[in-house]
Amino acid sequence: MSLLQDLNAGKLHGFHGGIHPPERKAPANQGPIGDAGLPDELVLQLRQHIGQPARLKVKAGERVLKGQPLTEPLNPMMIPVHAPTSGIIIAIEDRPLCHPSGLDGPCLVLRPDGEDQWRPRFPIADYQALNADVLLERIHAAGITGLGGAGFPAHVKLMPRRKAIEALIINGVECEPYISADDRLMREHPAEILEGIAILRHIVQPRVTVLAVEDNKPEALAALRAANSDDQILIVAVPTKYPSGGEKQLIEILTGRQVPHNGLPADIGMVVQNVGTAFAVKRAVLDDEPLIRRVVTLAGDAFAEPGNAWVHIGTPVRYLLKRYGLAPEPEQRIIMGGPMMGFTLHSASAPIIKGSNCVLAPTRAELPPPGEELACIRCSQCADACPASLLPQQLYWFARAQEHDKLNSHNLFDCIECGACAYVCPSQIPLVQYYRVAKADIRQAQREAELAERAKHRFEARQARLEREKAERQVRQEKAAAERKARMAEQVAAGGEDPVAAALARVKARQQEQSPDDMAAARAARKEEARRNRELKAQQEAQAAPAAEKSGDDKQAAVAAAIARAKARKAEQQADAAPAAEKSDDDKQAAVAAAIARAKARKAEQQAGAAPAEEKSDDDKKAAVAAAIARAKARKAEQQGEAAPAAEKSDGDKKAAVAAAIARAKARKAEQQGEAAPAGADVAPPAAEQPAETQDADAAKKAAIKAAVERAKARRAQQQATPSQPDREDES
Repeated sequence: MSLLQDLNAGKLHGFHGGIHPPERKAPANQGPIGDAGLPDELVLQLRQHIGQPARLKVKAGERVLKGQPLTEPLNPMMIPVHAPTSGIIIAIEDRPLCHPSGLDGPCLVLRPDGEDQWRPRFPIADYQALNADVLLERIHAAGITGLGGAGFPAHVKLMPRRKAIEALIINGVECEPYISADDRLMREHPAEILEGIAILRHIVQPRVTVLAVEDNKPEALAALRAANSDDQILIVAVPTKYPSGGEKQLIEILTGRQVPHNGLPADIGMVVQNVGTAFAVKRAVLDDEPLIRRVVTLAGDAFAEPGNAWVHIGTPVRYLLKRYGLAPEPEQRIIMGGPMMGFTLHSASAPIIKGSNCVLAPTRAELPPPGEELACIRCSQCADACPASLLPQQLYWFARAQEHDKLNSHNLFDCIECGACAYVCPSQIPLVQYYRVAKADIRQAQREAELAERAKHRFEARQARLEREKAERQVRQEKAAAERKARMAEQVAAGGEDPVAAALARVKARQQEQSPDDMAAARAARKEEARRNRELKAQQEAQAAPAAEKSGDDKQAAVAAAIARAKARKAEQQADAAPAAEKSDDDKQAAVAAAIARAKARKAEQQAGAAPAEEKSDDDKKAAVAAAIARAKARKAEQQGEAAPAAEKSDGDKKAAVAAAIARAKARKAEQQGEAAPAGADVAPPAAEQPAETQDADAAKKAAIKAAVERAKARRAQQQATPSQPDREDES
């Protein structure tokens, strides 16, 4: 018996598992579809479907019209986004997404201007005169995705297949609790839904067209049957069971066939579309209206006014909560979708997208939050409830252990995430959450593997290209060399000169042009240059001697002078205290001291003559100091010799004379040092030892001041010594 005969006979099939949760579709489905109105701003999520986001066509600050495409698709898996009303694009930025992750993503922010001005529209009066490709392009340009919740691009499902389509199934089951958007749409717009189904039939050309509605929607069934005048469209009521609205489960109910593992319905000749999608196709083809609004169920006891409403795509959920009188509880949950397959919103600022069919705001008493997860007791209730005939318990263990290979071998991706397993689990394990995370991890690993394989292919292709280019270059070089050799051989054969031999002869001639004398002169020049370099290096090393040596010599001279003065004072004291009988010894000592001083002076002069030119000034200073000390000692000895017979001479006179002599010696020494400083300045010390000009000036000033002080002391000593002379004469 054929499928059509089975359906006409009312023969239906079942599917494995399934559950019967409370429906709770009232009171939201009791009233007509309302109008949610227009918020102050619309947040248009760029990616609202399975696939890639399309390319932007507008920029911030631009005014757009209602129905104007804001993005441009570059491939079939890109779906454009349209302006739900006229207004200004005030921002293109990241906003909270309508997604289980709660992440932010790229969005267009539209501020309505209140004019609701349409772009130019071009309705199609007779779609039957157009081929399928034109209609598919119109559906693609209208941005229509599956409105049942999955968000798969509608035109991709309708594309021609190699295998003929046996059945076009329109899904009006809507089995999830609370949701009644399709129910109210079928009640209020049955004719437009049937027109959309007719357009889909024209594109797909199926043998059978079936509109399936769950038997708990008698009003919708009655409205559709009343509006249907096409005997090619069968309206079938299916038993109420969750999840009979799943694509694979509905196919199995109507046809008894199962979609193969990792397969698509088209592989067995089936195409399934939602009733909301059929309605949107009618509006796009016959009215040139893109998908810019949809029916959304607002349900849950926290709403003061639950119901269904036409909501513009991009309307923030926060606006709907306020519009329909949400009375929030502490830690109020907002669920996007139904309680079985929906997800909790992380932010009420998230927008309504094309796949949003319900906003659920339950109270804690109505829908208690999940309890504490307990250990699995291996009761197998999850396996009994699974509509895909999977082993949820095993998938749970593999997901926790991140054993991706075993997950794939146990057909994880056949899971439709209906939540039946988690609903019946006595341990309250959130099985679907584990499966979603595992699927995301596997997809990410597959993407990385694909990228790595692609990179490997690119590398291998590049290596092959480089090898090929290298071989081609070598062939060209060899060919050019052969051609050169052939030309040279022809030139030699024609009586010409061999170019290679001529070049070698020119090189030898240039080498022979250089005589031995020239080579010897060049060698001598190199030796002379090396000698000059050595001398220059030696001079630099000599000039680099540390300046500390000079200061050390000055200190030594000063120490020697101090010692000489100390010795002189000591000698004077001894001379004053010695008896007259020791005069001869003192004379001898004085003579010896004078001789020693003279010897030291001569030695200093000899050393000064033998010293290097750069140390001459320092040695002269030492010699002058030594000579001054010697002269002072000699005068002292003479004074001692003269003063010995005169016993009556007073001690004060002796001391005055000695002080005068010492002062005169110091004055002469200071004068010599002052004269030696300018003379030494003529000898330029090394660059590293040259003092600053300010230091030279200070040294000269100090020497002059010292000399003046010494002269003043000498005059004062003479003045003190002069009055004592008459006294000595009177005493004599």
